[in-house]
Parts: sequence; C-alpha cells; structure tokens
Amino acid sequence: MRNVISLPYLKEYFDYLPVNNQAEDMSLLLAEWKKTRAELENLYHERNQKSTLNGMQKGIILFVHFLFYTNNQSIDPDGKSISLEDLEVKPVNLVERLTFIVSRPTLFHSYRQLCELVTEQEKLYARSQIIKKASKPNG
Repeated sequence: MRNVISLPYLKEYFDYLPVNNQAEDMSLLLAEWKKTRAELENLYHERNQKSTLNGMQKGIILFVHFLFYTNNQSIDPDGKSISLEDLEVKPVNLVERLTFIVSRPTLFHSYRQLCELVTEQEKLYARSQIIKKASKPNG
C-alpha cells in the first residue's frame, strides 16, 4: 500500500473545503491556501516553528483536496487515510514528497515542499482545463 497517505486530522480541517467541483470552489480553495501560506510564512520568518503544526495540517488538507478536485474525485471526510493510486493529474514523486511533508510537518523544508506541490498542481490543473476545453466539440 505504497500509495496511501495517513491523515488522521482530515476531518478536523474538512470544513474549510468547498463541496462542489466548480471553478468558483477552486478559487475559494486556492484563496484559503494563500491565506494559510501567508500565516505560515510569517511564523517561519519569526522562527516560530513550533506554532506551525495547525497551519501545515490545514495546508496539507487544502493541497490534498485540490489534488483530488483536479482529478474529479472526492475525499471521504471520515477517512483517516487517502489513496493516491488512481490519480492521473499529479506532481512528479507525489507520494514520496507528501509522505515527507506529512511525517515532518513543522520543518521549514516541508513547508517549502508543500508550496512547490501546490504550485505544480495549479499548473497541472490549468493544463487539464485547457485540454478539456480544447477537446469539447465546437470548443
């Protein structure tokens, strides 16, 4: 079960997530990420690493939800782990990178890696939307 990530705090942050897979929900999700990212940036800048756990957990859940949205899949809020196996649109080395982040969420390197994953997924999402639009008849 190499493609499964344990997220015991999934339900705790699930209220931050939109319920439909629509462009406006994606915008809300990314706006929430930017707010969370700014808070984390300040904490790391102040070298207050111990206070970053909640923000990083929230950021991880926002990323995972974005990842699943991009792949037109949903997450079970009552689950304690998620499977990444059936996801087609995802960053390179996702499992290894996300496993590192989840196992050491307060490290600055984990924060930087999470930021990179979100940026990469944003690009992949934009690309998938362009391909989807181009493949529509009369599109």
